[in-house]
Amino acid sequence: MNPGIFLIQDNGELIEMNEEKYESEKLLQTWLSKYPALLAGKQIDRSVPRRWLLIERECGVPSEEGGAGRWAIDHLFLDQDAIPTIVEVKRSTDTRIRREVVGQMLDYAANAVVYWPVSHMRERFAASCDDPDEKLTEFLEGDMEPEEFWQLADRNLQDHKIRLLFVADVIPTELQRIVEFLNDQMDRTEVLAIEIKQFIGKEQTGLVPRVIGQTAEAQQKKSTRTRTTTNEGVLDELSPEEEDLARKILDWSGNNFSVVNWKGASFVPVLEYGSDFSHNPITVYCRGKVPRVQIKFKRMKNRNRLSDEARLELLRRLNAIPGVNLPPDSIVRFPNIPLSTLANGDALEQFLKAIAWTIEEVKAVRQSAPTDVLSESAKS
Repeated sequence: MNPGIFLIQDNGELIEMNEEKYESEKLLQTWLSKYPALLAGKQIDRSVPRRWLLIERECGVPSEEGGAGRWAIDHLFLDQDAIPTIVEVKRSTDTRIRREVVGQMLDYAANAVVYWPVSHMRERFAASCDDPDEKLTEFLEGDMEPEEFWQLADRNLQDHKIRLLFVADVIPTELQRIVEFLNDQMDRTEVLAIEIKQFIGKEQTGLVPRVIGQTAEAQQKKSTRTRTTTNEGVLDELSPEEEDLARKILDWSGNNFSVVNWKGASFVPVLEYGSDFSHNPITVYCRGKVPRVQIKFKRMKNRNRLSDEARLELLRRLNAIPGVNLPPDSIVRFPNIPLSTLANGDALEQFLKAIAWTIEEVKAVRQSAPTDVLSESAKS
């Protein structure tokens, strides 16, 4: 029997919250749509916590080319690496959760990788929100271009690189064993279960997710998942001046960050510094009409908890560079600077000093944050 959880009030009083079953399966489905973070992305991948973009609820899966949806999966998500993630929700009181749901999920997966065109995903995503372009740009946090994201989703489907998530208030032992077996045996497809228990007490409700099925052997296999690729050949496509600038930023990043991730034709310096989220202050886009550097102010605000004052100071330092004139609202956005702008005088040196300054700032925020709030950014 789960002992429950205790919620500490501002006055020091403890409120006991006891586990209760969901009134309906639909309620849990609604929570997942509104708060995808319930899918416990940090537990799934502690080094790079998974984030979720909802494509559609009740997403149809055909069983033949051009066919209508024969099945409807509860939720379809894409994570930040464009890995299609199929979610099937069941209550523990539903007897199908023990074995039948596994065959159901495998039907979805086997047909989705064959008959699910990415164009359909794009259409369904566009239909599900008011401003799909803005939502996708915010979700990607500047790590790659939207078009690259959809192309990567297409490649993942073709490579059968997908994720299957069974979600319930209680994962029975029979399902746990099947999930662990499948996850051990399937190299390109990740199969997990997520138990999301509900606790209720004094007009308050708490939800506690837990990932099940990650055996040590499966984690080791899937740790080889390619996130960092070297694609320096794209630099040869730049003008000589832009290529020189991009290589200097790349070399500097290699000496000042933990790793440099290539995302198609762009690269992202990543700093791991003991916080819930890494520090990725810029993305260098090496293709397009105007190769550019994107400054990820909004990510620094949401993920690294960099204050308005600090981001305004970064804006001031960047605007002091000849040819740079970012507007005040840049501190809550993802503005771009043409790469060629950094060829003016000592502009590149000023730029790199400004980015180096952000490293010290986020580390200072991390060190000054109270222990009990260090994980708050995971709610973003």
